[in-house]
This record gives sequence, structure tokens and C-alpha cells, in this order.
Amino acid sequence: MSVDVRYRVERIALALMSISGVVVLIADLFGWLDALAPGGALPKVTLLILSTVTVFLLLEIDRLRKLDVVQDQVTALSATFSDRITGLDETVEAQVTRLDDTLRTQVARLDSSFQAQLAKLDIDTVAQQLKQENYLGVIRVHAEFPDVEFNAFVEGATQEVAILQTFIPNLVHLQPSLEKALVDHGVPVRIMLLYPSSPVAGLRDEALRSVRDPALALDVKARVEMCLAGLAELHRAVGPTGRALLRVRVYNSLPSIAVHKADEHFLVSSFLHGQLAVDSAQTEIDGGDTTMGRQVQKELNTLWEIGRDVALPDWRESLRNISW
Repeated sequence: MSVDVRYRVERIALALMSISGVVVLIADLFGWLDALAPGGALPKVTLLILSTVTVFLLLEIDRLRKLDVVQDQVTALSATFSDRITGLDETVEAQVTRLDDTLRTQVARLDSSFQAQLAKLDIDTVAQQLKQENYLGVIRVHAEFPDVEFNAFVEGATQEVAILQTFIPNLVHLQPSLEKALVDHGVPVRIMLLYPSSPVAGLRDEALRSVRDPALALDVKARVEMCLAGLAELHRAVGPTGRALLRVRVYNSLPSIAVHKADEHFLVSSFLHGQLAVDSAQTEIDGGDTTMGRQVQKELNTLWEIGRDVALPDWRESLRNISW
């Protein structure tokens, strides 16, 4: 039986039951039931109503069976959902366990790396202490002046660049890095040269006579003046800001060492007979707070204090006006 037909039969049965009840009530009020079936009408009507209810219930059996099917489906769905929840719990627990293991592994690796860095730091600290105690700040010795390394120091400087020389034979190689320090990084540059007319210039000239080609006819005084001319060109090239940072002084004293400084790095050499200072062995010192660093810095400060400023725009006139 189709759903529509059954639905109509059920509605008709319910309507008939409702009408029968009303008809029986009216017939009983007017005594028609006793007239139609004296003494046996009410049981028959009751039987009719019960039969109709029974037929209605029979029609609803299939629908009640569907309720059982629905209950079974709900039970099965509940069991499936419970199984899935259980599986999800197990999956989540497994993932949490794997994550915990991964985190433990990563923490262990990080701890190992951290311990290694600490060990390295301790080694570096000990090495620095040993360097200061045993070598007084000296880290290496170069056979001659290392132009490339010093230029790198100058270009990376942030505090100060200083040069102490009688004259600077390799000024042309240093000028680009000095210009970059003045213009790009705003680093002060101090240069100390021997006073050209100093008696020391003659003495140093005699000491160098064996390495100078007589055909060049250049003495220490001339070389100092050549350096001042080169520094004047640098002074013009760096602009107003760079000019304020570039200071040149000449000293009238016996120099003990030649020094090239960039921040905490020092290159120190001696004024040997028959050899330019830049061609002599260069002692590299790392650290202004080391024993050697402090001594070299003290010598720089001493020569700077006794020196006289040179006005680079007209350095010749400035030299003539210097008095000692």
C-alpha cells in the first residue's frame, strides 16, 4: 500500500470513528438506539469502534516497524561514532606522543648546541686571556706592511684611525680607505708626520741613504712635503664634513715607532737603518686594553700633544708659521 493511499484510509477511518461517536451520542439521547436494536445496540457500536481502532492499528504496524529500524540505525550510528571518537582519541594521543618526542629531541639538540657554544666561548675567553698574558696583545707579525689588511681595518673602523710616521710612502694605497672612513662612516682620522725642517729629518735621511736611489733626489723633507700635498688633495676631496674629521700634525721629536691604528687594531714597526718602516716587520696588536696596546696608544698621545696642527688648504704657509 502506497503512503498516499494509506494516509487517506487513516484519515477516513479517523473521521468515521469521530462521526460514529457523535452519531451514537445523538442517537442515544433521542432513544433511537433502543428503537433500532433494543438492549444490544451499545455493545454492537462498541464492537464497531474497537474493530475500527484495530484496523487503524494494523495499518500502523509497518510504520511502527520503521521506528524499530530507526532505533537500530541510531544505535549503529552511535556505535560507529563511539568507535570513531575512540580512534580519534588514539590518533590524537599518538600525535601528541610523537610531538612530545620531537620536542624532547629538539630541546636535547638545542641544549647540546648551547653547551657547545658555551664551551667555545670559554675557550675563546681563555685564549684571549692567554694572549694578553703571554703575548701582551700581539697576535701576529707581518713581514712587511699589509696594505690590504689595514685598508680593511680602516673601512670597518667606527672610532678612530691614526697614523704616526716620519712620512707615508704608501699614502696612495691608503687614500681610498681613508676617504671612505671620513665620508661614509664619519670616523675621525689623525695623522702625525715629522716636521720637514726638523734636525731629525736629516738624521733619518742619513739612515735611509743606502736604500734611496740618488737619481730620485728625494730626501725625508721632500717626502714629508709630498705627503702633505697628497693629504691636501684628500682634504679637498672629502667635503666639509670630512674636512672637520681630518686632522694633521707635525712633530719635532725623535720618533720611536711607526704606528698605523684602526680602532683597536695596531700595526707597529721600527725605524731601522737602511730600511723604510713600511718595509720592516709589522707587529699586529689587537686590543687597546692590552699591555702593548696601552704602550702604543701612550706614544701616539705623546707625539700628538707635542705636535702642531697643519692647515692643509695652504700647508706650506702653515709650516712657515709653526714655531717650536
